[in-house]
Amino acid sequence: MALDRIDIAILEVLQKDGRISNSALAEKVGLSQSACSRRLDNLEKSGVVKGYHARLSNAALGHGVTVIVHISLSGQFERTLSEFEAAVQRCPNVVSCHLMSGEYDYILRIAARDLQDYERVHKEWLTGMPHVIKINSAFALREVVDRTGVGLKPQMA
Repeated sequence: MALDRIDIAILEVLQKDGRISNSALAEKVGLSQSACSRRLDNLEKSGVVKGYHARLSNAALGHGVTVIVHISLSGQFERTLSEFEAAVQRCPNVVSCHLMSGEYDYILRIAARDLQDYERVHKEWLTGMPHVIKINSAFALREVVDRTGVGLKPQMA
């Protein structure tokens, strides 16, 4: 979907305040409420806007340790990947999971209360996931950037 400057303005406002009312959003981007609502509906239907949610602080909720985990599987067959992905989705401590190219098959970001909690996650979840042959864990010392979106600029149609 090609985005014009008004679509981009809508998305920039929503990335900062997903709870903004349609009337306030329309005012900020210079549209009528009905035109703004139609634009937002199109952005949602096209999949540009995937949803709305509250950003929670893992640290404030008692999960102060972030672990980056590199996973190697026994192969990259369709069944191998789908079985691993189904298992990783069940682990409540996995914040994100990405299929990768390169040395490792997946990179996971895991939230844990402390080192002992990560040890539990490692033993109870990671080592039991199907087709896992190697696990490499790195502990984040400090979060530097945590964005929910990307910078937006007008796209040429």
